[in-house]
Amino acid sequence: MKYLIVGLGNIGDEYAHTRHNIGFDIADELAKNHNASFETQRHADYTHISIKGRQLHIIKPNTYMNLSGKAVRYWMNELDIKVDSIFVLVDDLAIDFGKLRIRGNGSDAGHNGLKNINELLQTQNYPRLRFGIGNNYPKGRQVDYVLGKFNSEEQKFLPELIDKSVKSIESFALRGLANTMNEFNK
Repeated sequence: MKYLIVGLGNIGDEYAHTRHNIGFDIADELAKNHNASFETQRHADYTHISIKGRQLHIIKPNTYMNLSGKAVRYWMNELDIKVDSIFVLVDDLAIDFGKLRIRGNGSDAGHNGLKNINELLQTQNYPRLRFGIGNNYPKGRQVDYVLGKFNSEEQKFLPELIDKSVKSIESFALRGLANTMNEFNK
């Protein structure tokens, strides 16, 4: 049993730990918890871990967000992983901060990373964790908000939310999508 865990984000120090890069932060925490470290490889920073016989291949695309599908498609093919064994970690403006939503499919909801993945995989039927970042920004300031850092109040809750996200990834690999959705979509 092998899985492709995809943390979405943008490379570069200016994007580190921003709302849009929460996928990278979750992937980093998953790797850290299993004493794994990333290496820059083709289209992504890559590492892998094993949990109870399940192989989790973790990537952080280095193609920038809008071309994330290029990395996902490459690693899916390279590792011979089926689309239903992918788990994409992504930020979501439409979900309040502090909430996680796990789905087996869905539209891109205006997210350019998901849009590119959908286009290049020619499907939107792959599991994903949508990490709520809220939409508390003035009109016309969406880009600044998404590419901004979490505020001090949000930062108090981030470690717990990232940990919960990591647990959902492990649950997905060990217990399947339906059980994971039942547990984490409360």
